[in-house]
Amino acid sequence: MVYTKRNPALLIIGLIMLAIWAAATYNLMPGYLEHLGGKKYKYLGELTTIPLYFGVIAVLVGLFQLAGSHKEGSLDYYASTIAGAMFILLIAMLVRWFVAPEVAVFSKTLGKVGDTGKYWHKLLGLNYIVIGIVIGIVIVNVFRIPAWAQNGVRLSRLGLKTGVILLGTLYSAKELQALGGLSIVMVGFFVLGSVGLVLWLGRRKKIPNSMGGVLSAGMGVCGVSATVAAAPVVQAKSVEIAYTIGTILLWGVGCMFLFPIIGNVLGMTYVQFGAWAGTGILNSAQVAGAALAYQPDGIETLKVAEIFNITRVLVLPIIVIWLALWYVKHEGEGATKVSVAGVIFTKFPVFVLGFILMFALSSTGIFSPAKHYKGKYFDNANVAAKKMLTDEEVGILKANASKVSDDSKQKALAALIANKKVMSEEDDNVLRGLKNSKKMGKKSGKILKKAHKAVRHVAPKVAAFRNWIVWLFAFGLIGLGMQITVKSMKQAGGQPAVIGGIVGFIKAGLSLAVVMVLLKDTII
Repeated sequence: MVYTKRNPALLIIGLIMLAIWAAATYNLMPGYLEHLGGKKYKYLGELTTIPLYFGVIAVLVGLFQLAGSHKEGSLDYYASTIAGAMFILLIAMLVRWFVAPEVAVFSKTLGKVGDTGKYWHKLLGLNYIVIGIVIGIVIVNVFRIPAWAQNGVRLSRLGLKTGVILLGTLYSAKELQALGGLSIVMVGFFVLGSVGLVLWLGRRKKIPNSMGGVLSAGMGVCGVSATVAAAPVVQAKSVEIAYTIGTILLWGVGCMFLFPIIGNVLGMTYVQFGAWAGTGILNSAQVAGAALAYQPDGIETLKVAEIFNITRVLVLPIIVIWLALWYVKHEGEGATKVSVAGVIFTKFPVFVLGFILMFALSSTGIFSPAKHYKGKYFDNANVAAKKMLTDEEVGILKANASKVSDDSKQKALAALIANKKVMSEEDDNVLRGLKNSKKMGKKSGKILKKAHKAVRHVAPKVAAFRNWIVWLFAFGLIGLGMQITVKSMKQAGGQPAVIGGIVGFIKAGLSLAVVMVLLKDTII
């Protein structure tokens, strides 16, 4: 079968991208960009680069698809995915650069919502990630995916997995130490608890053991990956796998939109929300969607969420062994013997191993100094003059220094006042704690924050990884939206949907309570 069709769609997409680039580069829409972002439209750098690169690729491949002769084979198949991939990327560009800013402008005209201090678009999480996913859902359910784009849409999952792998480059051992232990405790409790609760409810509701087993893995561990891994050991039928995936999709899509709204209403920190999403939402893609919906212009929330999510995936072999033993116990002689080790080896998500490898490389200092923290490293030898403290700021710190009683904080503060910059990494950590304590007042806190930012630098490679990750997830999540159909969500069935809803609600509610009570933003 020849997959590459002679269709002008890809060429048209490329021309639209080039038109966007030309309009931005030659200043053909200054009024509109000022309307969207004020005098400093933050996406101008992207507008004058990204559509040029991808527009040229789309035009060249589009001409080849129109004029060339295509034969069956691997090259033909992979070439056929480019049109769909560029289709998703064009939607991501339009939504990120124009649609989401326009929504924000309209939202601001409505004023802030009650006593929340937030505009509607912030409260509801109406940013480019959420809007892009919604557009994808509308396209697939109302207009359908064009035949020329279908292979490319299926490719979008690769964007999410690649993004997770690259996230490994942004962690340091210090961050992983702070989050890893907590994620193991939380995930261990909620994963094991969810699996056990589904199995118990399944027995009470008298659903088949195979159905209960595969549903418990999907609801407890990591969504579709766990469903696929557990299916052989509990001998799940195709319809039971479909019910489980439908339940995961139904619950997860709702969480992906509701979690950011709840997080905004409760004023959750990035760490709190990331831990909650990584624990309470089922599927890796849905976790990423919620995290980026909560913080669309940064990846701190995404980093926390993915640590919890990956910890869940690492528990998968334990769950598969548990379900194998459970199934044999309850099915007796009717259970066919299955190689559990073989199932774990063949079904374990490879992207997690990629993440671990990239983290290991990051720890060597290949991308950034090995001691980097949140992607930044300490260096007070290259502080620009404009980032040094002013005499006025030094005066404010001196006036409030008497409020500090701790010896280590006094010494670090004295060194900062004398040199107008932070003098060591130890001092930086001490002064961050002083700033978080709010003992010196609001003005002093802002000055301490400025001093901290002045000595923390982002390595060029890490900055590049951050940009790639944002686009990979945007691409993958919009493609995910194009694969969420009403029909697939209807596959949840009766009892599986009820059990999944009960367990999902309990896990989301309890994990929310835990992160609100136990977690603070100072954890990373």
